[in-house]
Amino acid sequence: MGQEKRRVLAFDFGASSGRAILAGLEGGKIVMEEVHRFSNDPVVIGKTMYWDTLRQFFEIKQGILKAKQKGGFDSIGIDTWGVDFGLLDEQGVLLESAVHYRDDRTLGMQEKVFQAIPKEELYNLTGNQFENFNTVFQLYSLVKKRPWLLERAKTLLLTPDLFNYFLTGNKKAEYTMATTTQLMDAKNQVWSERVLDALSIPKEIFAEIVSSGTVVGDISEDICEELGIKPAKVIAVASHDTQSAVVAVPTEEEDFIFISCGTWSLFGTELKEPVIGKESFEFNVSNEGGYGDTFTFLKNIIGLWLAQESRRQWIREGQEYSFGELEQLAQKAQPFLSFIDPDSPEFNTAGDIPGRIRAFCERTGQKIPETIGEIMCCINQSLALKYRYTLEQIEACTGKHFSMINMIGGGIQSKLLCQMTASANGRRVLAGPVEATALGNIAVQLMSLGEIKDVKEARQIIANSEQTYEYFPKEQEKWDAAYEKFKTIIQK
Repeated sequence: MGQEKRRVLAFDFGASSGRAILAGLEGGKIVMEEVHRFSNDPVVIGKTMYWDTLRQFFEIKQGILKAKQKGGFDSIGIDTWGVDFGLLDEQGVLLESAVHYRDDRTLGMQEKVFQAIPKEELYNLTGNQFENFNTVFQLYSLVKKRPWLLERAKTLLLTPDLFNYFLTGNKKAEYTMATTTQLMDAKNQVWSERVLDALSIPKEIFAEIVSSGTVVGDISEDICEELGIKPAKVIAVASHDTQSAVVAVPTEEEDFIFISCGTWSLFGTELKEPVIGKESFEFNVSNEGGYGDTFTFLKNIIGLWLAQESRRQWIREGQEYSFGELEQLAQKAQPFLSFIDPDSPEFNTAGDIPGRIRAFCERTGQKIPETIGEIMCCINQSLALKYRYTLEQIEACTGKHFSMINMIGGGIQSKLLCQMTASANGRRVLAGPVEATALGNIAVQLMSLGEIKDVKEARQIIANSEQTYEYFPKEQEKWDAAYEKFKTIIQK
């Protein structure tokens, strides 16, 4: 009899929901079954926005139980968003729930950090794009406002590393997550003593950095007994969800460019070495770690958050539309009337996004979008044009030309956005897979278990497993004219 095929359990946490997916290889394809889905809601107490860390771990246990009922699994991998963390005391007990990256504790912290370490030096060391929510700014807010918490902390673990610790009792820092902190020396792939010393952040709280695909340990005896399961390996996959998604880009090319579309749009390319210089600093492009100790040279762009939060506002006003209905309204609206910079600071926080879009257009002397369709059209075409703006920056920094764009993730379910991206960029778009993050998580586990040889084979298997769709540029002259107008607006 042949060896039984391994099965893996992937937990994929997003900003609003999470799920557990049981998967394995069958006939040269990855076969997946979602066994558990759950809401992942922030909790506001006083003026602080927290993640419900304990509830999140409860849901992991529920996913394990449901996977057990489906026949069990050989390993677990967990991916989440970047930057957020939990602090453990000397006994390994969580000091408080993780604070949400959208919390306002980091407001004004960038300026304070740059007083302690010059902005350009911080970029040259870490290679990270400057974002208010980066771990470095979260930690410096503790240095300035809650130093007693850092004094009590024995260990800092980023979100997926924290869950891996809860499962195994072992404390490790997975590489791709560590690179989201703006605390890691990008060239030497270690925690940056210069940054930590300059900001009075205790060095001893940081765990050993391990490569993506490292087995952290087995599920602890206590949890096995509680859930009635056999021990399984806990694997530190490419734990930053963006990097799991990059593993799943269905390409055979070494040089490729991708957009991972979701609440955020992550636009970038995979490289062997970081690109850190004057141009990348001025463009504020990030170097984040990828699977196989690669680097992903990318920009964080606010993505479908704009549509998601607009929809929530309309629901609050008594107008409930599905995303499909919103897309239809956008298609009926007259294009190219108004544009926004998706990354303008007023769009970062929850609230009345449609109202802020109107205010932005009024302030920049454009036609103010009135209808829901006009707002949605403005969001989609502005995103597509911001992609072009970013593509030009990445090509300038790398000296490469990309003739095709790979779009992956849940956002590609918007055919309108995919078509607008092809037209705005003047490039063919290959869209798929939708489930890129989960597939990348699964693939890394299967590589660690020896079921898949390497990332090249993983991408071939994913290409065979998932359907993709092609989009080609249309109305190029109109989009070129719109881009010239867009540039004047976002550079004001």
